[in-house]
Formats: sequence, C-alpha cells, structure tokens
Amino acid sequence: MIVAVDGPTASGKGTIARALSAHFGLPHLDTGLLYRAVGYQCFLDGGNPDDSAAALAACSFPDALLGDPELRSEATGGLASRVSIHPAVRQALFERQRSFATQPGGAVLDGRDIGTVIAPEAPAKLFVIASVEARAQRRFLEMQGQGRKVALADIAADLAARDERDRNRKDAPLVAADDAVMLDTSDLGRDEAIARAIAIVESARAAARD
Repeated sequence: MIVAVDGPTASGKGTIARALSAHFGLPHLDTGLLYRAVGYQCFLDGGNPDDSAAALAACSFPDALLGDPELRSEATGGLASRVSIHPAVRQALFERQRSFATQPGGAVLDGRDIGTVIAPEAPAKLFVIASVEARAQRRFLEMQGQGRKVALADIAADLAARDERDRNRKDAPLVAADDAVMLDTSDLGRDEAIARAIAIVESARAAARD
C-alpha cells in the first residue's frame, strides 16, 4: 500500500508520515529532504539556486549529505523551494522517489506532489494543511529548542513566500489530488492529528480491499 502525504512546510505532514510508517510497518521517505539536499549542495558549490543548470548539477549530492542537520534549517528550506521550481531538478529526483514508492509491500512518502505526480495511483492520500500562524508558531518553537535565534514574524513571512512559490510553480505545483483527504492540523495536538491520519489510511485500505 502506498500512502501519499502532501502539504505545505510545517503543516505536520512529516510527523504524520513518520507515525503512519511506524503504525503500518511501511518504509518512509521524506522527499522534501532530497530537495533540501540539492538546495544546500548548490549553496556549498557557490551556485545560484535560481539557475537551472546550477541546481541540476547539485542533484549529484553525496548520500551522506542527507544526514547533515543543516538540511533542517529555515535557510535550507528556502533554498529547497527555489531549486524545486526547475523541471530538470524535479525530473532528476523523480525516478528516485518513484522507485521508493513502488517497492514491494508499499511505502509512505511525504512531500508536495506525491499524490499528484510521484504516486497518483496511491490508494491512501492525505493533504495536510494548517494556517500560516499555526505553522510559524510550531517552527518558531522548534528553532528555539535548537538554540537558534529567529523572529516569529520572519518565519511567517518566509512560509508565506514559500507557499506562494510552491503553489504557482509551473511543474508539479503544491495542490491537493482530487481524491486526497484534507487534514487541517491548525488546532490539533500531535496525537490527535496522528490518530485522524491513521483513521483516514485505515478507511482507504478498507475501501481498496472492497
């Protein structure tokens, strides 16, 4: 069973995807981490993430980079959003994601275009959303916990800008699949959001069996 979990940054989709992976015993891939790695590699190379050729060259990043904690920073998230608009970058990473999704037994993938591009045949699709205010507050607390000095207003502005880029890019824009179930986590605690997500997948699995 393929489970597609899409949604904007800091909506809770990563936490939900990891919980679904553990609950159903399926391997999990955070596809956004691949784009973060490309963006960060582009930065390390001294390239311009808005330049298609520079971004494409960064797709050859070493696997070890995926374990770099810097990939989780706000700055790298912005770089990821910028390199992801390039069709050549998305094509370069497509096969890697597709191979993971179609492995025997299934998988859980979270990102922005899993249900629409990477695995449109997935029987279970969630589109996780939350208000910019709620997402900014979560990210603010997360960054504070890491000892990073950040301003809540700056985080909110960055999230809004990222949403705009992701929704309006030409290729694979951030949009819910027609058959995705919307899950708004704005006012939900972690455990409640996970419980609702599990129920959604259980329902999809039952429907697929029927």
